[in-house]
Amino acid sequence: MKPKQNSGCGCLKIPLSVIIAILGGSYWWSISQGNLQKLVQLFPAVRLPNSGAVLLPKGSGDRQPTPTATPIAIPSPQISTGNCIGKSCKTTEPQPTAAVKAVKVTPPTETPSATSATLTAPQTAWDKKAIRGIYLSRYQVTNNADEQTIRKRVRYYKSQGINTILHGVWGNGCTMYNSEVMQQMLGAKSCPNQFQDRWLDWTIDEAHKQEMQVHAYFEKGIKIDKDSPIFDRAIAKKWIVPGVDRTYAKVEHYVLDVEVPEVANLFKKMLAEFVTKYPQIDAVQWDDYLGYHAELPGKVDRTASLTNFVSQMISEMKAANPRVKFDLCHHNPYWAKRYFAADWEKWKVDRVFIQNYNDKNFQEELNYAVNYAGVAILDSQLPRLQELVNNPKIKGILIFPLAGKPEETAARVQKANQANAAGTTTVPKVDIK
Repeated sequence: MKPKQNSGCGCLKIPLSVIIAILGGSYWWSISQGNLQKLVQLFPAVRLPNSGAVLLPKGSGDRQPTPTATPIAIPSPQISTGNCIGKSCKTTEPQPTAAVKAVKVTPPTETPSATSATLTAPQTAWDKKAIRGIYLSRYQVTNNADEQTIRKRVRYYKSQGINTILHGVWGNGCTMYNSEVMQQMLGAKSCPNQFQDRWLDWTIDEAHKQEMQVHAYFEKGIKIDKDSPIFDRAIAKKWIVPGVDRTYAKVEHYVLDVEVPEVANLFKKMLAEFVTKYPQIDAVQWDDYLGYHAELPGKVDRTASLTNFVSQMISEMKAANPRVKFDLCHHNPYWAKRYFAADWEKWKVDRVFIQNYNDKNFQEELNYAVNYAGVAILDSQLPRLQELVNNPKIKGILIFPLAGKPEETAARVQKANQANAAGTTTVPKVDIK
């Protein structure tokens, strides 16, 4: 009788120590050769020692458990060699996606503001003019105009399309601000008008906030009339050129003689003081009152002496404040030299605006204006505004409210430009009461 055969593989007959040795060697072989993940794929339920997570193959991101903590940083994408070591292995690591690339921070592109867009890309022919100015007489600050009134006034002109205010600061022999030079040389610190000491500071500050400019307008220049507070002193000191200046029929003017050293020093020191006292002023402007009328008695040619005086005055102003521009609003160079002894082409001014107040020679004056910074017209000439606005050769336009109603004039300018932009030619008439 044959002995009874044991069923099974006979594994139980293998000593336990041998089994442990085989398993341990296999585990060592898997770790050292990078094949542990292959074994795990064959036995997905196998758990690593001392771990509660199932070990899944690298690259199986869709089967990874949700992490319990949010990462605080995202590393740069790296190229992986996959599940094996060696150049012969194929890559199984997913390539960086668009979402990963989006981690790179790109500086935002600055979007132009509405204001800068308006300045760099004007919408109308009027907006394209470099200077769109209106004159405000020195009397605009009388009656003790307060800060609120002045700032509101500046904002109003801004709303009417004006970007430059030419405000009177001197006229008829006195300043509209407190001047130490005037106090020392004339015995009074300013014109005998009521104004608050900081009126010009407020004007400049508000204008700059509105991206506008302020040009100090020296009204009447070197001329005075009998109502001037310095008239008697000027007569007594022989500061007056003999004769009466009747350039404008309605007013008799007397010309201060800049060949007199005391007179010349008054203007030179006063202008240097002004640009020092108001360093943020954008420009100063003088007009055809900086000149001698040809009909003064005698045949005295004062052209050279006037050129010498103005050149020195500009030089001293620039030494005091080089950033301030010296502008001139005068007749064309031919007329200025012939009838006013003003050879201003030799004065080395910064900008020139051709004064075009005479309709009879309007077109002729425009032929000069295209070569300079612009043209100045009266409020009564606003029907001509469209012609000037639509002429690209006219770089700037200044409006002088001769009727004495600058706010109304500004409103008319705005309406005229709106009509021009709309393709119509209607310009409201001046309502002078």
